[in-house]
Amino acid sequence: MVIKVLLADDHTVLRDGLRYLLEAQGDIEIVGTAANGKEAVEQAIRDCPDVVLMDISMPLMNGIEATQQIREFCPRTQVAILSIHHATEHIQRALQAGAAGYLIKESAGMEVVQAIRAIHSGRHYFSQKIVRS
Repeated sequence: MVIKVLLADDHTVLRDGLRYLLEAQGDIEIVGTAANGKEAVEQAIRDCPDVVLMDISMPLMNGIEATQQIREFCPRTQVAILSIHHATEHIQRALQAGAAGYLIKESAGMEVVQAIRAIHSGRHYFSQKIVRS
């Protein structure tokens, strides 16, 4: 089964790198990319991907607001936050918005892959750094 993923981050180089890493796995297909929260919501509503990998700090609409809207309009779409922010307040806000996982951008590439697979299979996933703290 192929996992359909939407990448939402305002940094092109990060989106391109994640696309390369994830598509090389064979079981993950990138169905779209978004450079801001508003685009992420529009694409998620249109395509209903299995998983959205979402940054928090983006223009037009932040990732927390976008997560909440995506979960409202596409309840089967799961959201994993990928952020530089690892304060408890950000994690709590993401979970309240409906995120199923939270990863720190310094995570290794294979941890992102593991997170997507776990979230797609119905589990929650948190970066090891978050779990330790």
